[in-house]
Amino acid sequence: MSIIDQTIDWFGEPNRWSWTDPAGVPYRTVEHLQFSLLALAISAVLTIPAALWLAHYRRAQFLATSAVNIGRAIPSFGLVILFWFLASRLEVDTTFWPLMLALVALALPPLFTNTYAGVIQLEQETVDAARGTGYREWQIMLRLELPLASPVILAGARVAFLQLVATVAIGAIVNDGGGLGRYIVDGFALGDPGHGEILAGGIAVVALALVCEGVFALITRWVTPRGLAIQSRAETRS
Repeated sequence: MSIIDQTIDWFGEPNRWSWTDPAGVPYRTVEHLQFSLLALAISAVLTIPAALWLAHYRRAQFLATSAVNIGRAIPSFGLVILFWFLASRLEVDTTFWPLMLALVALALPPLFTNTYAGVIQLEQETVDAARGTGYREWQIMLRLELPLASPVILAGARVAFLQLVATVAIGAIVNDGGGLGRYIVDGFALGDPGHGEILAGGIAVVALALVCEGVFALITRWVTPRGLAIQSRAETRS
């Protein structure tokens, strides 16, 4: 039987579309998204307020620049294994914390850098005008800079989230769940009979990433201030 036939048969098994069976694609998809969304939320809470404050006062620009290089240099698989090793040495839960800590660490650089860049690129005249109308510094940050920087921030969140989706699949090596990556790991364990499951798992991960990319594009369009959207379209046409 060819690998294509194995994959089709695998997708055709009745339990593959169960929401309650751990072998089901919907069940694993929800598990995959839970890990990714939780890590993104934790990273956003840790980075966006700090980056917003630092950018508003024009501080730590070197840190923002360095964060980009750090994010590109960190190997996802190595980070997962490192946290797994540390967790096993500290005798803490190795099925959740190694993967979650690795995911948070991977999401921090793009969120921090894009938040900082989104605020720092705003025209100083706009900020000064807000001060002239009586806005306090915290009001400028929350009511002016954050909304205007939202497209850039969401771009960073999109990059981070897609990286998280890919890393959760890798994390199945050290996690009993592992989302859709569990199919890939289990398929390798089976050898030749598992090639169809490996391909099916890869297809599922890619499909999830594409759907998430589309969702983020819609969210970005929805939250972008109307004035910025009109300006962006005008610049594109010109």
